[in-house]
Amino acid sequence: MTGRRAALIDALRDVHDPCCADRGISIVDMGVVEDVHVDGSHVRVDLVPTTGLCPFVANMSGAIPDRLRRLPGVETVDVRVVWEPVWTMERLSASAREKLA
Repeated sequence: MTGRRAALIDALRDVHDPCCADRGISIVDMGVVEDVHVDGSHVRVDLVPTTGLCPFVANMSGAIPDRLRRLPGVETVDVRVVWEPVWTMERLSASAREKLA
């Protein structure tokens, strides 16, 4: 993982899945960040919703660009919802599993 991509993913730890914000679980730990693509000053984040009916995709789609545009060199951010791979509980980080137990 490149240093820049790692910094973007680290910044995404400040964005919380609204269904788990009260437990301090980021979208990274929730496992909904499928990939982060960097092309110059443009970033695209691919999200895997936890369900097809996830009501928080719009919230996360606004919070992600707000957070990433605060980083040096990031001018534009797109968020794309992807349906494959399908989100499963195995995508949760160890810390998220502990907080949800």
